[in-house]
Amino acid sequence: MNWGEELRKFVEEKIRELEAEENMGKVVEELESLDVEVPAGFSQTSIKEDRDRD
Repeated sequence: MNWGEELRKFVEEKIRELEAEENMGKVVEELESLDVEVPAGFSQTSIKEDRDRD
């Protein structure tokens, strides 16, 4: 077993995970800062329209 290679792979994967987590946090913050309003009943109407297509 090549411990140096295994350690390098582990560290690279951990860095990717941490960067992904950080990026997801930034996306969530950005989405939460948007002022978006959804009309009352929008979800119900959308689901009904989708079901009625068949």
